[in-house]
Amino acid sequence: MEILNSVLVTGAFMAVLGGLLAFFLAIADKRLYVYEDPRISLVEELLPHSNCGACGTAGCRNFAERVVEGLIEPASCSVNTPDQNKKIAAMLGVAMGNVEKRVARLACAGGKHVAKMRAHYAGLSSCRAAAVAGGGGKSCAWGCLGLGDCADVCEFDAIHMDSQGLPVVDLAKCTACGDCVDICPKNLFSIHGVSHKLWMACRNEDDGDAAEAACEVACTACGRCVVDASPGLIHLERNLAVIDYARNDSASRQAIERCPTGAIVWLEGDRIGKGKSAKKIIRIEPLPVIAEA
Repeated sequence: MEILNSVLVTGAFMAVLGGLLAFFLAIADKRLYVYEDPRISLVEELLPHSNCGACGTAGCRNFAERVVEGLIEPASCSVNTPDQNKKIAAMLGVAMGNVEKRVARLACAGGKHVAKMRAHYAGLSSCRAAAVAGGGGKSCAWGCLGLGDCADVCEFDAIHMDSQGLPVVDLAKCTACGDCVDICPKNLFSIHGVSHKLWMACRNEDDGDAAEAACEVACTACGRCVVDASPGLIHLERNLAVIDYARNDSASRQAIERCPTGAIVWLEGDRIGKGKSAKKIIRIEPLPVIAEA
């Protein structure tokens, strides 16, 4: 009998305790409840869920929150299809926006046929590993190592390696996610709007003779592009011509015409234009490895 009474008392106590906890949880739920606009989830469903960060937010969920708040336009998602962005705009009753397409660009044109090698690298097939192991063997310490880390990391299949060991960006597929920018040990990639047609395809900071001795298409800091460009568009810094891309509206092909090596180029979509004075490179075979003394 005593055992039965003990069981009943314990059961009653647990029931009361459970009721009290449920009561307090219900109150806490009401007091701590944070309202979330249901449109956020609807917008998120229309996004590609790549969480690439190309839009400048922390991911697709954060992008959806900012779109609903009116802080960013639907077109800012460069990975999404135009139709999906239109659906988002229509659902929210806002303009889709007109955001310039941005792509990754490589500041190097030194393929195997124009850039000299001081040693043969035979380690792990990775640019980061080669950069640690004596710089990878390329005579130009700033040049692309050509082992394809950027192509491997690209989730959108927007980069492939050409026959000369240089990465080529497919502008149609590139989403400007920035993964190639982060992975390149030489910091050769950067994200630019497609309207930036004037481009410096070199980062070699050696003096002119040394730069050209390492790579036939290196910038020699001759200064001709500085003179020929609109005032302030290009300046020389650390033996290298530097373009002020913020002043892209004042750029013209005139700036590239007298470049002797073709280091500064004019981009029209996938086409790369060099100036009239640029040396013609017809060689396709790789240059031999020449060990430095």
